[in-house]
Amino acid sequence: MAWIYLIIAGIGEIGFVIFMKLSEGFTRHRYTALSVVSGGLSFYFLSKALLEIPIGTGYGIWTGIGAAGSVLLGMLFFGESRDRKRVFFIGMIIAGAIGLKVIG
Repeated sequence: MAWIYLIIAGIGEIGFVIFMKLSEGFTRHRYTALSVVSGGLSFYFLSKALLEIPIGTGYGIWTGIGAAGSVLLGMLFFGESRDRKRVFFIGMIIAGAIGLKVIG
């Protein structure tokens, strides 16, 4: 169950960053509220996951999910660069998260 909590926490981290972007500097209140809720849920589920998963593994995977997911959604919805090098390094983050899961 801890790994499911960690995945939920990572998705919450992605939501936190996306809603923060959409809040336009916390001036759009709906997205500000969604950012706060998403961030809170992310931390809650991370704390639940870390009861069973080592902190280094859990934190590494949580940040990896958040970083990779945010970059990918930025490419899809915000017109961010899709440069090959950028995609390669996002793949490296994903590979690192998978590696931590495999050895953890």
